[in-house]
Amino acid sequence: MESTSTIDGGGAPSALAVAVAVKGGKAGGIGGNGSRRAVQWAVENLFQKADRFVLIHVIPNITSIPTPSGNQIPIVELDANVVAMYVQDLKSQIEQQFTPFKKLCKGKKIETLVVEGDNPASGLVGYASVSGINSLVLGSSSSNWLMRKLYGKGVPSNVLKQSPNTCNIYIISRHGLISNSESGSSSKHQVSCGISKLWCGFCSSSNESNFKTIHETSNHEKASLISRTDERGSSCRSLGDAILQTGGLNGTSVSSSCSNKSSLHVEVEKLRLELRHAVNMYNQACDELVHTQNKVQKLSLNNKEDAKKINSSLQNESKYRKIAAEEKQKHLEAIKEVETARNMLALEAYEREIAELKFTKESSEKHQIIESLLTNDKRYKKYTITEIESATESFSKTKVVGEGAYGKVYKCEIDRTPVAIKVLWSDTSEKKREFLKEVEILSQLSHPHIVQLLGACPERGCLLYEYMENGSLEDHISEKTTNQHHNHLSWFTRFRIAFEIACALAFLHNSKPDAIVHRDLKPGNILLDRNFVSKIGDVGMAKLIMDVVPDNVTEYKDSILAGTMYYIDPEYHRTGTVRPKSDVYAFGIIILQLLTLLQPKGIIEKVESAISRGSLCDVLDDSITDWPLVEAEELALLGLKCCSLRCRDRPDLDTQILPVLKKLYEVGDIRKVSNNNNDAPPSHFYCPIVQEVMDDPHIAADGFTYEHRAIKIWLERQNESPVTKRRLKHKTLTPNHTLKSAIQDWRLHSNKSA
Repeated sequence: MESTSTIDGGGAPSALAVAVAVKGGKAGGIGGNGSRRAVQWAVENLFQKADRFVLIHVIPNITSIPTPSGNQIPIVELDANVVAMYVQDLKSQIEQQFTPFKKLCKGKKIETLVVEGDNPASGLVGYASVSGINSLVLGSSSSNWLMRKLYGKGVPSNVLKQSPNTCNIYIISRHGLISNSESGSSSKHQVSCGISKLWCGFCSSSNESNFKTIHETSNHEKASLISRTDERGSSCRSLGDAILQTGGLNGTSVSSSCSNKSSLHVEVEKLRLELRHAVNMYNQACDELVHTQNKVQKLSLNNKEDAKKINSSLQNESKYRKIAAEEKQKHLEAIKEVETARNMLALEAYEREIAELKFTKESSEKHQIIESLLTNDKRYKKYTITEIESATESFSKTKVVGEGAYGKVYKCEIDRTPVAIKVLWSDTSEKKREFLKEVEILSQLSHPHIVQLLGACPERGCLLYEYMENGSLEDHISEKTTNQHHNHLSWFTRFRIAFEIACALAFLHNSKPDAIVHRDLKPGNILLDRNFVSKIGDVGMAKLIMDVVPDNVTEYKDSILAGTMYYIDPEYHRTGTVRPKSDVYAFGIIILQLLTLLQPKGIIEKVESAISRGSLCDVLDDSITDWPLVEAEELALLGLKCCSLRCRDRPDLDTQILPVLKKLYEVGDIRKVSNNNNDAPPSHFYCPIVQEVMDDPHIAADGFTYEHRAIKIWLERQNESPVTKRRLKHKTLTPNHTLKSAIQDWRLHSNKSA
C-alpha cells in the first residue's frame, strides 16, 4: 500500500481536470455523507482552478435484466432494443442521483458521468487513467474500523493503491483529508485528527466476508446459511472481545510512546469507547440477522406462491388483452359495416325517392293522355253517362244479363236498337287502359264473326255492342246449362260455328300491320245471335304482336299470363311467349266440347282414349242421334291436333284447319238444306255484315244490299265496302223495296208451311 501524507484542509494543488466520485444516498436524501463532503471540499478548493469539473458514479457491468417475479434474464437472451431501453431507463434513474450534488455546486457548470466497472475502485482508476484526470476526489464516511475489518478494504484504499502517478487522489473524511500528492511525501506519514496506524493495520489484516442474500440460494442452502450465521454470530462476539483487548494493548503502547501528545491520547480514548459501542451494536445486529433470515425464509416461500399467482395473472392478462384486441377489431369492422350499410341505405332511399318522383310524373302524364284519348277519340260514337243511365234505368238489376270479372252486362235499347252495354270499371287507371285497349282493337276490326262495337261512354267506362239474342256458346254446350234449353244445337250448326270461329281467328291473326292474339278464347266469349251465327267477343285481353316468334323456336319471357284455366296454351304458360297458335290450342278444346259437351278438364285424354278404342260415339253428345260419325271423327282428330302441347306440332290455321272445317261446313249445309226441303232462304236474303235475313235492306255505293242498321253503323266508322274492301264514292243508302218484298213473301210462305 502506498504511503499517504497528511494535508491540511487549507490548500490544494492546482489541477486542470477534477473528478469527484459520488454515490447515491437513501431515498429522499441528498446523497451519501462522504460524497457530499467530497463535492463540497472540491468546490471550495479545486473548482476555481479546474478547466473541467466532473461528477462520476460507478455502476456494475449490466449482464442481466431483472423480471417482475425476481428472476434475472441474461442480456444475450434478449432483444437489443429491450436491453437498450433498460440501460437508458437505468441511466435516467442514476442521473437523478447527481441532482443533490449539483445543488452543492451552486449552479456552476459541471459534467456528469456514469461508468460501468467490475467494482467502483477499478472503474474510477480506469477512467482516471484514460481520460487524463489530474485530481480525483473521494469521500469516506465510515469511522468504524470494525466494519472494514469484517468486509475488507474500502474503495478509497483500493484507489490509493491502484491510482496512476499522474493523478492526485484526495480522500475526504469527517476527520480530515488523505492524499498521495508529492507535496506530502517529505513529511512523516501520520493520520489526521488522531487516526493511528492501528486503524490501517487492523483493516489491512481483516478478511473479506461474503454474505449471500436469501433470494440467491436454494432451499437447502437457506437452511445451511442459518446454521452458519449462528456459528458466525458467536465467533464474531469472541472476535469483538479480542479486538477490544488488542485495541487496549495498542492504545497503551501508543499512549506510552506518545505521552507528550495529550491531544492524541484523548482521541484514542474516544476511539476506544466508540469501538466498544460498535461491538455491542454488532452483536445485536447478528441476533437480528438470524431473526431476519428466518423471517425472510418464510417470506420467500410465500413469495413463490405469489410469483405463481402473478405469472398466472400475467398469462391471463395476456390472453385477455389478445381477446380484447380481437373484440376491438371486430367492433371496428362492425362499425365499418354499419357505416357502409347506412350509406347504402341512404343511397337506396335517395334512388327510391327519385324513382317515385319519376313514376309520379309518368303516371300523371299517362293519366292526362288517357283522359285526352277518352274525350277526343273519334273512332267510335260517344254516349253520355246520362244516356247510359237512362237506357239501363240507372243500372237496374233487372237489366243485367251477364256478369264476369270485367263487370256487368246490361240489355237495353239506344236509338231504338237493342244493345248490350258492358261496364268495365269504376275509376282506376288500370281499367282505363283495358277499356282503351278494347276500344282501340274493336274500332279497327270489322268482320261478320266478330262482335261489332256500336259506341262507348268514356265517362263511365261502358262499351255498347250489338245484342246477341242467344247468349254465349257456353250456354249451349255446357252440361249444366244444356238441360235448361229446349232447342239443342244441331250437329251441322256446330260444324258451322267451328268454321265461323276459325274464320274470325284467321282474320285476327292476319291483321296488318300487327297480328292480334285473343289470349282468352273460350265458349263464354263466343256469342250467338238469333240465327245462331257465332261472333267472337271480349277482346280486352287481346294483344298486338309486332314480332311473332317462330313455332320452332322456344323463347322465354317474363310476362303476366292472361286467359282462363284449361284453355291457356301450355307452352305459353311455361315460357311466357304468346303466339297466334296459342289461340289454336283453345280452339281445339272448343271443338272437342262442341262434339262431346264435356268439361275442358281431362277432355283431351277422354277423346283420345275413345278414338283409340274405336268408340268415339261413346263420348259424343247423345242428344244428337244423327251424328255423321266419319265427319265427327275427322273433326275430333283435328281438335286433338290443335291441342298438341308444342306449338310446332299444331296445324296451321290457314292451310290445314280452315280447309277441313270448310269441307265439314259444306257437308253440314247440304244436309241442312235437304232436311228443310228447300225451305231455307236464298243466300242473297242475308246481310253480308251480320249474316242474318234482312228486315230493312238498303243498297250502298258498292252495289251490295245490306241491313240498314248494320250498314249505317259501318259507314259511321269507315268509308270502305264491307265486301270489296274498296273506298266508297259516297255514303248514300237507297232502300231495296224489291228485295224487301221478296223477303216478306218468303217469310209468309215459311209461316204457312210451318
